[in-house]
Amino acid sequence: MATFRKRSNGRWQARVRHQGQIPVTKTFIHKVDAERWAKQVEVELDKGSFVNHAFAERTTFKDLIERYTLEVLPTMRGGTADSIRLRALARKPIAQLNMVALTPQKIAQYRDERLKEIAPSTVTRELAYFSSIINHARREWGINISNPVLLVKRPVGTLSRSRMLSDDEWHRLMEALRPVRQKSIWMQPLVRLALETAMRRGELLSLHWEQINLLKRTATLLITKNGDRRIVPLSTTAIEILRGLPRNINGPVFPITHEVVSQAFNRARKAAEIKDIHFHDLRHMAITRLAEKLPNLIELSAVSGHKSLAMLKRYYHPNPELLAEKLG
Repeated sequence: MATFRKRSNGRWQARVRHQGQIPVTKTFIHKVDAERWAKQVEVELDKGSFVNHAFAERTTFKDLIERYTLEVLPTMRGGTADSIRLRALARKPIAQLNMVALTPQKIAQYRDERLKEIAPSTVTRELAYFSSIINHARREWGINISNPVLLVKRPVGTLSRSRMLSDDEWHRLMEALRPVRQKSIWMQPLVRLALETAMRRGELLSLHWEQINLLKRTATLLITKNGDRRIVPLSTTAIEILRGLPRNINGPVFPITHEVVSQAFNRARKAAEIKDIHFHDLRHMAITRLAEKLPNLIELSAVSGHKSLAMLKRYYHPNPELLAEKLG
């Protein structure tokens, strides 16, 4: 049953009641529009196909991003780094749309605009964030909408990165990361250890001294990206790097945050005049170097933490000239 009430601002509020259902209301400028909407809702309620979008209309995408950042990310591995990206996404114009207005067309438009600014792989990552947040909101927070991201084509040309620093670039980066040129004494050893061990940034920053056995030359990662515990063997160089660090026996090996690492690495990259290099590229370089010492793929994957050969291949970038020499 539908009722209509003219409000003090001159608008018309329609309210539809149906047995066993929560009343549904919506406000319109003209009464005829209110009557048309009420009739449609009554038909859908009778058929059992009505979906209440009131909560979705009152909720912006920014609301979901912020709630996801506060409630969900802290429970996830790598959540600290992801929170930086999500806070940046929350400042985008698309985040101001309510969840009903967040259509596949709006997301496709966002995709095309972002492709003019960033790489296809980064756009793909952002769309994956969108999808995860919306799916969680549908499952856990009562947002009654379909996931519009599923109807949007992902960018083409999403290739895995294969950026490797030359010897000259590496020396320039090390010079730019020297403690006398940086505010932090931790950055140069952090970068060196990343290249020596192939550990991810999050794994390095979560590493505590009690997880390191200098005598057995191992570092135990309690929780990794794929959810497994992993014991990383440490080279002689890695041991030297660790022995040279100030230490608190129960504290983190690197008492700095993801934000500090990102900013400091960026400053050093610019000072060294190196283009198109990210901290994660050090993992690609490390695995490629380790592959020369550990040709056995089982041993190499045990160090890198990859569960499949396909994923391991994305990080291994052999030098064609060296392969040619091996062929004879």
